[in-house]
Amino acid sequence: MPDTERPLPRIDTSRPHSARMYDWFLGGKDNYPVDWAAAEQVTTIFPQVADLARANRSFMHRASRTLAQLGVRQFLDIGTGIPTEPNLHQIVQGVAPESKVVYVDNDPIVLRHAQALLKSSLEGRTAYIQADAREPVAIIEAARETLSFDEPVALSMVALLHFVPDEFGAFKLVRQLLDSLPTGSYIVLSHATADFDPETWHAVVDVYRKNGTPVQVRSRAEFARFFSGLNLIEPGIDFVTDWRPEGADQRHGERLPLYAGVAQK
Repeated sequence: MPDTERPLPRIDTSRPHSARMYDWFLGGKDNYPVDWAAAEQVTTIFPQVADLARANRSFMHRASRTLAQLGVRQFLDIGTGIPTEPNLHQIVQGVAPESKVVYVDNDPIVLRHAQALLKSSLEGRTAYIQADAREPVAIIEAARETLSFDEPVALSMVALLHFVPDEFGAFKLVRQLLDSLPTGSYIVLSHATADFDPETWHAVVDVYRKNGTPVQVRSRAEFARFFSGLNLIEPGIDFVTDWRPEGADQRHGERLPLYAGVAQK
């Protein structure tokens, strides 16, 4: 949980941040002119980016609700981003009020809004960890204060791993996290791809990289590697819009370039 005794870390508004750009794509207000400029560059190159962000958020809701309905009561969400209601804990505690949720992010602006993530149901619990996704040992140790690693945990890294290029050890990172979780746990992933329009996505990646954010989009085969040795639940790896769509999901069948999958250890 945030330490209210310590001064809040400084927010760097000199260059854009991926979490604040994502917030802008979702129509949020927790972003700055430098974020707007970069986000507008991406929108010019790929006009569907806001649709992609909303579809990704909807997938997170559906996947989390599905796992709660399957009996999972503990959730570890890495790369949480700026709170946007409904948040993950609101989804799963709506199914099972006793659910426990730990959020992890390294953006100071997310920390400043962490209280919105800590409004748990009376029966459950939520916590927030300020940490980099590339620090699996620190994340797991801090998460143990809230979660029991004797029971299944749902690990979600939604629209996160394309910000962890191979040189930062993305596959090893996922494996380290999974190795810490008990049998019966789940992993929830979504990931951008250039499979269908390489030229556009190379231009999008270039915008992020020039603004100081490392990005690597991956093919379907590369995305599938994150699930190696796990049991994918139906429908397996699919477009984010087609992963267990619900009746009100208007984008079902629209092949937005974001893969999604949920698997069990």
